[in-house]
Amino acid sequence: MNESDSRAGELARLFEESLSRYQAALAEATSESALRVVHARYAGKEGEIRKRLADALKAAPGPDKRAVGQAGNTALQKAEELFGSRLVDLHEQKRQADLQRRLDVTIPGRPHRLGGLHLLTQVRLELEGIFAELGFQVATGPQVETDFHNFEALAMPKDHPARDMQDTFYLRSHDPSHDPLVLRTHTSPVQIRTMLQQKPPVRIISPGKVYRKDDDPTHSPMFQQIEGLCVDEGVTMADLKGTLLYFVQRFFGPGIGLRLRPSFFPFTEPSAEVDIECFFCKRSGCRTCKGSGYIEILGCGMVDPEVFRHVGYDSEKYSGFAFGTGLERMTMLRYGISDLRLFFAGDARFTEQFR
Repeated sequence: MNESDSRAGELARLFEESLSRYQAALAEATSESALRVVHARYAGKEGEIRKRLADALKAAPGPDKRAVGQAGNTALQKAEELFGSRLVDLHEQKRQADLQRRLDVTIPGRPHRLGGLHLLTQVRLELEGIFAELGFQVATGPQVETDFHNFEALAMPKDHPARDMQDTFYLRSHDPSHDPLVLRTHTSPVQIRTMLQQKPPVRIISPGKVYRKDDDPTHSPMFQQIEGLCVDEGVTMADLKGTLLYFVQRFFGPGIGLRLRPSFFPFTEPSAEVDIECFFCKRSGCRTCKGSGYIEILGCGMVDPEVFRHVGYDSEKYSGFAFGTGLERMTMLRYGISDLRLFFAGDARFTEQFR
């Protein structure tokens, strides 16, 4: 046996050893991904068989390179055949396992739970519908407001004591020379923006989130308000009371009466608190109305001429009324909910009661 035949025999033996280990590793693989990892380790570009072939080609003299290449290609072809055969076997095993699997078709399926609107959203949509019957349109605005829109234009200059009742969260502005930014304390800035953009007549409601530094069973740092504004020629306090009476009887039920008590708001004059007859005790006195027979629900009044001055309305020609209430308060009264925080707790046991 010459030296060339000896090298060829040694190379064939090395390829057979690699193929033997490759075949054993394929047999142990139990998934297609594992098979492909084994295939790459032995027959891939950086695999054992290809590395041995490359080393043998470098070491072989010129006349022997062809024989070395043929032996290597034969080993690689065998490796591909082993891989393909094992892949077919594995797929067949999976198919047979699927065919043998038994499924009890009598077991009930898993129902998909349907979602629903949050109670506050339901009430907001209902209120919007009630005021739409009176010709009010929904207006919205940003929750981050300027000091001008939130306070100044509503007759609350920087030194006005009414600001203490609306302690809020101030935001840092990128430009200190600009008007200070706040999280709005009411949705009244929407009224200012609307009046700055259009001339009378104006008839809007402005629902939305507002922010104040409150946190107890009846107050939250974030809550929702719904406010209304009506501006036109000849609008009077009688129009305000008629609008509110219609709203109260549509929302709480027919026959509910209301009363207006003198109050103070910096952006209305005259101003009033609105009470409704307690629908729990029919004015006989109970814990809900604290024995008075009435429940306070909102504040209202005729728009102060100072507000009209800020938006460029002629207060000699136009008059208007405004009102506002907390959406959570209206919902709590109607559904007998005692803790405001239940609305935001995310407890499905609570929310599912009102689907």
